[in-house]
Formats: sequence, C-alpha cells, structure tokens
Amino acid sequence: MNSFVIYIDEDAMGRKLVAALRDRDVVVATAYDSNQVKASDERQLEYATTNSFVLYTFNVCDYYQLHTQWLARQRNHAGMILAQQQRFSIGEQLNRLLRLRSLVSTEEMRNKAEFLSNWD
Repeated sequence: MNSFVIYIDEDAMGRKLVAALRDRDVVVATAYDSNQVKASDERQLEYATTNSFVLYTFNVCDYYQLHTQWLARQRNHAGMILAQQQRFSIGEQLNRLLRLRSLVSTEEMRNKAEFLSNWD
C-alpha cells in the first residue's frame, strides 16, 4: 500500500509525536520544517495539497469547514486527519495515526476528512 506523508500543522506539531513517527520510518513534514508557521489554515491546506501531504491538525472546526468549502467548490485536497486537542496522549495519537496510515492509501485519503477518534 502507498503510505501517505503526514503534514503536521502548527497546532498539532509536538516534538515527541514527530520524533515517534519518524522513529517508525513515517515521513513527516511539519509547519516548522516547511516554513509555514503562522500561515493561514487555507494556506496550510494548500501547501499540504500541493505536496500531496495529508494534513494532521487539532483545529477540527476550522479545517472541517475548509474541507466542506473546498469540496463544494470542487477543489481537491490530499486529505486531512482531525483530532481534538488534549484528547489523546502521544502514544494514542501515534498508534491511531499508524493504524490509519497502514489501512488507508494516499489515493483513498484524497478529499477525505478522517477523525482520529475513529481509529482505535
């Protein structure tokens, strides 16, 4: 299966999570690595999409709204994973992201908004 690259926005960009993913050979890009810190949510999604990255964020409301707006305007995005901030430990986030990534391909993520809470 073609495993997708995870792009972690500024809200979800914890060093421990990024390190844990990279220790498991997951390719991760962050807003910091990509010079996107302080970029708008729309710009973050555009950046992720341009690079075929699946965006991971704690900013559930704003990004889900962007998701529906983009689909209504027939704009494509590479996918997003939405998680409520402080709901999951680093270990839980890691396990759920790894599970999702192992079962869903890059193509299947296209134009999808997945909720991390569904991937226990």
